[in-house]
Amino acid sequence: MSKFKYKRVLLKISGEVLMGTQGYGIDLATVGRVADEILSIKNSGAEVALVIGGGNIFRGLAGVAKGMDRVSADHMGIMATVMNALAMQGVLQSKGIEARMMSAIAMPTVCETYSARQGIYHLQHGRVVICAAGTGLPFFTTDTGAALRAAELECDALFKGTSVDGVYSADPKTDISAKRFEQITFNEVLQKDLHIMDPAAIALARDNNIPVVVFSIRDAGNVATVYAGQGLFTTVVKE
Repeated sequence: MSKFKYKRVLLKISGEVLMGTQGYGIDLATVGRVADEILSIKNSGAEVALVIGGGNIFRGLAGVAKGMDRVSADHMGIMATVMNALAMQGVLQSKGIEARMMSAIAMPTVCETYSARQGIYHLQHGRVVICAAGTGLPFFTTDTGAALRAAELECDALFKGTSVDGVYSADPKTDISAKRFEQITFNEVLQKDLHIMDPAAIALARDNNIPVVVFSIRDAGNVATVYAGQGLFTTVVKE
């Protein structure tokens, strides 16, 4: 069991992580590596839900910048998350890990339609629940979708796998003086305008008292390390 004592967790993964070293699309070797890490924390006693972004295939805001209307662009981004979820479900199942993909947009020939009650049922029976299609609505990010699903599925924590090893006072890639926080409050994140998640996601997690653990998922084995309360990460908590 994690020293955090988090039994049920939602793991949010950016779509870009699934590119691996490619410049676009899905690198199945990377998906397999993430699947192995999910198995490792399941073996530690975790119940795991997943939300995966779609930025490796299409980013809605990028489409808007090139002249698309926001609603159409966001719906394309939503479909990108569905493709990533299908890839993850397939790889998990190939490794003998029972998984259920559930979409916020009904597509019964592809997967189950999302419902919190059914998602909790799957988690209680040892299945990984992959929540696809974000909230199903434009104008909301997959971070907001992750916070919403974490609340609905009664998760003990939201683990956000990123490209950096925690929350910093500034972008550590461009500012060498940036300070990493071991722990920070949701209100401090909002007040300091730290862009770890969009404000709606932060508010959802805060109001439902769901800690957010921010860590680098690009380092192999880091999901299990951080779940065990080791390595580098930042925990965002309510005051």
